[in-house]
Parts: sequence; structure tokens; C-alpha cells
Amino acid sequence: MGFVFEHFQWGRSMTDAVLRALGMAFAMGWEILWPLILGFALSAVVQAVVSHREMARLLPDDRPRSIATALALGAASSSCSYAAVALARALFRKGANFTAAMAFEMASTNLVLELSIIMLAFLGWQLTLAEFVGAPIMVGLLIVLFRWFLNRELLEEAKAQADRGIAGRMEGHAEMDMSVSEGAPCGSE
Repeated sequence: MGFVFEHFQWGRSMTDAVLRALGMAFAMGWEILWPLILGFALSAVVQAVVSHREMARLLPDDRPRSIATALALGAASSSCSYAAVALARALFRKGANFTAAMAFEMASTNLVLELSIIMLAFLGWQLTLAEFVGAPIMVGLLIVLFRWFLNRELLEEAKAQADRGIAGRMEGHAEMDMSVSEGAPCGSE
């Protein structure tokens, strides 16, 4: 009888542990749901309203104003690294400065708003602050390295390669320009 009772107790403690784990998972999911919704909503607004052509106009060179714009736009965009690479490539193909496009890419994966909110919620303000201070420092180092090592010939080769239009496995979705533009709405022509 003691053997059966011990197994019953073990089964009950196992059920309690599973229920407690599921409760914690639900609580964590609930806690990060609003930052994800906010971040994806902001990303959707930027991607729907700002065209690739406009971004390229905003990122003409590697001067501080263009880099600051690239950082701001990258921070408001998707944190998906595949999309960030593809979007930076599309920006470069449409005339954005290569360094500004790379700053956009880095900000898109390192300064993203929804990631920062999640970091704040789970890791604290110190690491979130370190992220916001460290990411621009990384971009600054990138700019210095690009100015030292990138020459016109390498940039022309990169542009020619990008202009071939050969999409990688995961980057085709960022090539679409789904921004709002002048003219008739979709389907009303």
C-alpha cells in the first residue's frame, strides 16, 4: 500500500510542477506580449508608410545626420535579422549609402524597440542602457573601419553584386515595396 501511495504522491507533485511551469510560462508570455505588439505595430507603421525610395533619399551618405536617421529607422523596424539584411540590401540597391544601410541593419537588430522593452522587463535598466549606449558605439566603429578599408572599387563591386538581384533564401520578402503611395488604392483601378 505504501508503494501505491508513494507513486500517487509522486504523480501529484509532478502534476503540480507541470502546472506551476505552465503558469510561469503563461505569465512570462503575458508580460512580453504588450512589448511585442507595440514593437510590431511600430515596425508595421514604418514599413507601410515609408517607401524604400524615401529611405534611400534619407540615407544619401555616411554623415552624422544620415547615420542618425539610419539608426532611428532601424530601431523602429523589424528585429528579424534576415529581414534586416534583406532590407539593408534593398536600400543599398535603391541608392542608399552603403555605410548608412549597414548602420540601419545594425540598428534593426540591436536597437529595436520591442527588444529593448523586453530587455528592460527581463534584464533590467542597466543592460538596456548598455545596449542603447553600446549599439551606437558599434556603429561608430563600423563607420571608422569602413572609411579606412572600403574603397570605391569595393563599393562598386558590392553594388554590382546587389544589382544582380539574386535574392538569398530568406531575403525575398524584404524586396517588396508595400508602402502607401499616391494614386488609386489597391483594387480600385
